[in-house]
Amino acid sequence: MASSTASRIAVGWLVRTIPRPLAGCRARAAPRWTRATRPLGTQASSIPALSAGARPGVQRRAQQRIGPVGARTIFIQTENTPNPDALKFLPNHRVVPAEMGTPFIEYLNPRSTISPPHPSPLAAKLMNIDGVVSVFYGADFITVTKAGDANWAHIRPEIFALITETVTSGETIVNTTERKEGGQAAEEDSLAYNEDDDEVVGMIKELLETRIRPAIQEDGGDIEFRGFEDGYVKLKLRGACRTCDSSTVTLKNGIEGMLMHYIEEVKGVHQVLDQEEEIALQEFAKFEEKLKQQHTARPPSE
Repeated sequence: MASSTASRIAVGWLVRTIPRPLAGCRARAAPRWTRATRPLGTQASSIPALSAGARPGVQRRAQQRIGPVGARTIFIQTENTPNPDALKFLPNHRVVPAEMGTPFIEYLNPRSTISPPHPSPLAAKLMNIDGVVSVFYGADFITVTKAGDANWAHIRPEIFALITETVTSGETIVNTTERKEGGQAAEEDSLAYNEDDDEVVGMIKELLETRIRPAIQEDGGDIEFRGFEDGYVKLKLRGACRTCDSSTVTLKNGIEGMLMHYIEEVKGVHQVLDQEEEIALQEFAKFEEKLKQQHTARPPSE
């Protein structure tokens, strides 16, 4: 009992002092920069961009500036993610307002971009690009996920143009509206402190917030805490991590291992899936089984 109590008291200090990187997260290539410049008042289609591998010779703190002739220049940094179908864009501009209770917003279909509580004109335009299937907003980044058969070479220039147009025009990226039943939607960060949480849940949230969330956000996503029951932590991955092939590895080898290492009450981690995701996984399992049956039924080659 004394050992258990001591581990609880020390967990906040341990998670900040002992380096323990998440398994399943891979090293990414160096970020790429694209410069977009246009005179104020012109259309986004006139924006020239540097090649994908070029990086302007300016300091990071000068990514966005007003030129001497009235042209506004912004530098959009792009980063690859572990998900080849998701790309992270950093416009050097606040995306999700700090006053909102949620650290991220995810749009999974065009309807969600115009519906309460957080409609977004930019997300609506991005979702209108042929091949884009979801848009994720973090505090200071935007993750765009494409269909598997879509080509980044065709999609990326349109994304750059739309983000540039929104930032340079000063248009609000995220709006807050009231639901039909009245009253603004009450939202809060699932990892935020809650006075109703017991000691173990508080430690789980502390560990997720300080050690796990930063790594997930670095990969263009985020994580939700959905509960703790019978020794199992229920989590929901968002953004690039939601559809990543390595998400299971990240959950089991990375998150689960870290939680079990620091908190003895944790027996494992369960991933919470939406109905659409469960259907997709079932269809994929059926497809794999069909391929196995075809391979088994095929006569051996002579």
